[in-house]
Amino acid sequence: MVRSDARENRERILAAAREAFAEDGATSMNQVAQRAAVGAGTLYRNFPTREALVLAVYQDEVERIVGTVPGLLAETAPLEALRLWTADLVEAMRRKHGLGDALDPTAHQAITQQTYGPVLAAITEILDAGKNDGSIRTDADPGDFLHLTGALWRAAPGPGDRSPRMLALILDGLRA
Repeated sequence: MVRSDARENRERILAAAREAFAEDGATSMNQVAQRAAVGAGTLYRNFPTREALVLAVYQDEVERIVGTVPGLLAETAPLEALRLWTADLVEAMRRKHGLGDALDPTAHQAITQQTYGPVLAAITEILDAGKNDGSIRTDADPGDFLHLTGALWRAAPGPGDRSPRMLALILDGLRA
């Protein structure tokens, strides 16, 4: 069993690394430790390599996003849940781009393959809820939807961000 202070240190490190890597993919381990207000020993005990830290941040972000699906479906209609979830996914994918810069191509491909299944399952859960209540067309495919979202995160963020309009078009196409 992990002590509560050790768990808190790990969470603080992950939060600091998430922010730091989003700002600059070249952030050093020492910069992460300083930002998390932990010593280098604590950082390296939790994450022996920079790559291990980057992979943990990436995995943590995917688990967070996937974990929001049941709550969204409990609180909103499936199409709105899909819109909210996808907007969150797009922001995470934009942040992930900075994380991707911090990984070598082999590690980036491995984590992408590792997280594809859980993300696809989350999309499937939302689409199935909409198919069941009649709000989403029965031929909606989770893999197709995921590929379409790739265009959303590539749209430039900021005042000219086209991703909300693009997402609205995608969701309109899913309506039953």
